[in-house]
Amino acid sequence: MHPRNRHQGEYDFAKLLRASPKLAAHVVDAASGRRSINFADPKSVRALNQALLRADYGIDQWDIPPAYLCPPIPGRADYVHALADLLAADHDGEIPRGPQVRVLDIGVGANCIYPIIGHAEYNWHFVGSDCDSVAVSAARANVDANHKLRSAVEIRLQADRNQIFQGLVGAEEKFDLCMCNPPFFASAAEAATSNRNKREKLAGSRNKPTSRRNFGGGGGELWCIGGEVSFISKMIRQSVPYAQRIGWFSSLVSRAEHLPRIRSQLKTSAAVRTRTIDMAQGNKRSRFVAWSFLGHEQ
Repeated sequence: MHPRNRHQGEYDFAKLLRASPKLAAHVVDAASGRRSINFADPKSVRALNQALLRADYGIDQWDIPPAYLCPPIPGRADYVHALADLLAADHDGEIPRGPQVRVLDIGVGANCIYPIIGHAEYNWHFVGSDCDSVAVSAARANVDANHKLRSAVEIRLQADRNQIFQGLVGAEEKFDLCMCNPPFFASAAEAATSNRNKREKLAGSRNKPTSRRNFGGGGGELWCIGGEVSFISKMIRQSVPYAQRIGWFSSLVSRAEHLPRIRSQLKTSAAVRTRTIDMAQGNKRSRFVAWSFLGHEQ
């Protein structure tokens, strides 16, 4: 994990239970003898996230609608910290902090997790967008339920599913960063297969398997026609008109084999600078691509 990630090592269940006593109903004894939760149970995963957000980020009230994506927080934090490093490279190694740093989160989701982490860690100001009206309502509810977020996070509905920036970014608006966790899969069937494989792995442990996704997610959260390559390629194309108004664009990429096609699209975009940043959480490897149409001095 990133060295600034708060979630190094094992979960501190004593701390989490003090912050959120209701987590106790979901704690089990793992095969190792240590305390854990049933990661195959969506309710347990949600309870763990509620405890983590309360204990580590001061978020007292947080919830998501049934079946919506409940993200693994440690991995999400890594993306935020790596983006902070990207900004620091343009500021003599110093991470820009404070509400003057404006970040656009494409596909904020019902969980609103990136604005929560980014504001807590760096006091950045966020605009989160989503084309799902239920997700937008849930994200706004999470913001409204926590006083510290109300002036720091704005949630907007992207009414046109074919557009990413148009109709969302105001005529005079500027952002230092744009981040995105795109739909990874190319179809509902592909997402279902991935979920089934994950459940089979969990069934091999002491976790009880479930027919539902343990981290939830559906529709536009998990899949779109063409999958992440199609989505990121569209994002790159549509970023060009905003070249002078957004400092760095970025997107997670779930599969390394997709990078050549994404890099090919970046070459046609006339981006001045491109980066591929690798991340790791335990045995899991992840990455994001970033591009900018501005030189270092700009």
